[in-house]
Amino acid sequence: MASDPEQPAHSSFAKEARSGGEIGSAIEPLLNGVHDSESYSVSAAILPFLFPALGGLLFGYDIGATSSATISIQSPTLSGVSWYKLSSVEIGLLTSGSLYGALIGSLLAFNVADFLGRRKELIGAAVVYLVGALVTALAPNFPVLVLGRLVFGIGIGLAMHAAPMYIAETAPTPIRGQLISLKEFFIVLGMVAGYGIGSLFVETVSGWRYMYGVSSPVAIIMGVGMWWLPASPRWLLLRAIQGKGDVQNSKDIAIRSLCQLRGQAFYDSVPWQVDEILAELSYLGEEKEATFGELFQGKCLKALWIGSGLVLFQQITGQPSVLYYAGSIFQSAGFSGASDATRVSILLGFFKLIMTGVAVVVVDKLGRRPLLLGGVSGIVISLFFLGSYYIFLDNSPVVAVIGLLLYVGSYQISFGPIGWLMIAEIFPLRLRGRGLSIAVLVNFGANALVTFAFSPLKALLGAGILFYTFCVIAVASLVFIYFVIPETKGLTLEEIEAKCL
Repeated sequence: MASDPEQPAHSSFAKEARSGGEIGSAIEPLLNGVHDSESYSVSAAILPFLFPALGGLLFGYDIGATSSATISIQSPTLSGVSWYKLSSVEIGLLTSGSLYGALIGSLLAFNVADFLGRRKELIGAAVVYLVGALVTALAPNFPVLVLGRLVFGIGIGLAMHAAPMYIAETAPTPIRGQLISLKEFFIVLGMVAGYGIGSLFVETVSGWRYMYGVSSPVAIIMGVGMWWLPASPRWLLLRAIQGKGDVQNSKDIAIRSLCQLRGQAFYDSVPWQVDEILAELSYLGEEKEATFGELFQGKCLKALWIGSGLVLFQQITGQPSVLYYAGSIFQSAGFSGASDATRVSILLGFFKLIMTGVAVVVVDKLGRRPLLLGGVSGIVISLFFLGSYYIFLDNSPVVAVIGLLLYVGSYQISFGPIGWLMIAEIFPLRLRGRGLSIAVLVNFGANALVTFAFSPLKALLGAGILFYTFCVIAVASLVFIYFVIPETKGLTLEEIEAKCL
């Protein structure tokens, strides 16, 4: 029998949970961390991670490919078009078009995420990715090219919003940190692929079309994969306890979904896991539908402070800017390949991959806070080295190389993966879609701001003072991490809500 919206079928269940009844008594030890490890099959957990992570790979690929596409499209002999003479403003639109599209995608996600669910949002992202890639690759003129970049960026905004949520809500607790951090690995892998494919086509006529078109089959694979995967069991149960579906029917669907996610070998334990999630959601009062005002109250306000603050510091400590100096730093150090920006980018890309891999391996062992504190401390030192090089030590390029590599390595074991991990974990379930949308919007907005302000600030202050400024901001981020960021290692999403907010 369907639930009455005025008197949901779960109401007595929820009241009993919160009033200390049998269910409430049973759930209290769970919220104090006394719970059995989730049973799961590693092989079964791979695909629910892989297809959402392809959204991150396409994001990274766009960054890498665009660095070569801008060279290809401005070549009189290789662009293959008559409108190759692009102004600095047009180049800016080409490179940042997807970023502004991502901002639009984040705004769209705020309104549709909880209604559509994580799976359908990712399917939509794959479709938008495909359309954007085809429009960009086949663009007959510059305005259509920019339109294609904008559409592709909307796919980025939707994918980078939904993928962390889907992975967080479907991943087994013991490896949740590793899987969400591995999404950052896929972003970097996409960047390296973009640099590599860009270098292959950069001397081909109309090579930029091939660079952008290559992402089309990946978008198709992502869409087909997400169509095959089940909806998030937590999202299904949330909709049910909010009176938007029959609870028992939703439980049955959630059980089938969780069987597919955990593996048929663990079928016997899945109903117990679903009952545990449902009991925890009711105990935490998740049956009330979220309102806009609640985003800025209580638990969600604290989650916004944690998540948005973390991704803001992720960007304003110079992440979009430091790598712009990679070519000149390597060149000053005498590296023969430094004259080729693409080769330098590939070199740094592989280094980023290695360091992200280190973070993936240790994040569920060491925890989130140690990686953030250690990595951001490394960022502070690296920015001090880079600032000192440009002001005092211009005859010691080895200092700049060390500073650059230390920055990249430190970022990839801290802000890079942990920022996306924390915003996926920290929001209460019924507010997660909208809360994470705001955090993603802050991320892309800060990225756009730093990218836009970098050149004028460099002209005004000079590179050395600019890096010292980033260094001071990094010190402030260390204080923020130490006093504000909680440790979520080993906790279920429901325990994070109960104990950390």
